[in-house]
Amino acid sequence: MKNDRIIVTGGAGFLGYHVVKKLELMGCQNIFITRSKEYDLVTESGIKKMFEDLKPDYIIHLAAVVGGIGANRLNPGKYFYDNLMMGTQLIEQSRIYNIKKFIGVGTICAYPKFTPVPFKEDDLWMGYPEETNAPYGLAKKMMLVQSQAYREQYGLNSIYLLPVNLYGPRDNFDPSTSHVIPALIKKCVDAINSGENTITVWGTGQATREFLYVEDAAEGIVKATELYNGSQPVNLGAGHEISIMELVGKIAEMTGFKGNIIWDDTKPDGQPRRCLDTTRAYTEFGFKAQTSFDEGLRKTIDWYRSNN
Repeated sequence: MKNDRIIVTGGAGFLGYHVVKKLELMGCQNIFITRSKEYDLVTESGIKKMFEDLKPDYIIHLAAVVGGIGANRLNPGKYFYDNLMMGTQLIEQSRIYNIKKFIGVGTICAYPKFTPVPFKEDDLWMGYPEETNAPYGLAKKMMLVQSQAYREQYGLNSIYLLPVNLYGPRDNFDPSTSHVIPALIKKCVDAINSGENTITVWGTGQATREFLYVEDAAEGIVKATELYNGSQPVNLGAGHEISIMELVGKIAEMTGFKGNIIWDDTKPDGQPRRCLDTTRAYTEFGFKAQTSFDEGLRKTIDWYRSNN
């Protein structure tokens, strides 16, 4: 891949930044980061222009219109349309231009609401996703359907990866769109800095989540890009499940917040549990997460404090 032309959609974003760094460390010479002001990937014309200008051999599709539970509840139509259009049209143009490989990065939100734990890839179609993020999850899951259909009919080498919730340095800390870990870090650190004695957290705290450190996720995506050529979806996770209540306590302790935590149980918990079976990733391309949860949290907190 060192001399191939590689487009990383969303390459300037949270995950994309780390994927690009991994590719650079591999010695890849021709990495292109697309930006929406230059190539609108929701439109066919924007995607065609990108292909004509950049002539890719590989596309790693990370770009997404995404947010936490609140943002999903406010934007179900936009999140469905924008993500569906990006994925569908990118794969279609990848077929037309006969690229070497398309890497679709989906979302854990694609899984059914009540998937048996740990989530196995074969369980993806057992039911409907959790309602608050179903439009986003289903739009991203259509990449898997299209990927498999295009492999069968056209021979397109296209793979589909399912990373669990990510966290780490350079995460999105905007409270209107952030996910749970950056939102909690911001609440705790900002409360300490402003002398506040309480923070409010959505839900009951009973839901559980698994989190994957972003540099580990980037390593998994690059390994799959290089080594995996199968049609089956592949989970990327860390194998560590934690309740939101325990997570809040851990982040409060690590940031030094000693005030009161108010649980707003009028707000949704989201999916009841999330924890992945990561056997396939290890079997197919040798990926296993390396960063402990405490180490990853510490690095994320330190980054936020340094860049706040």
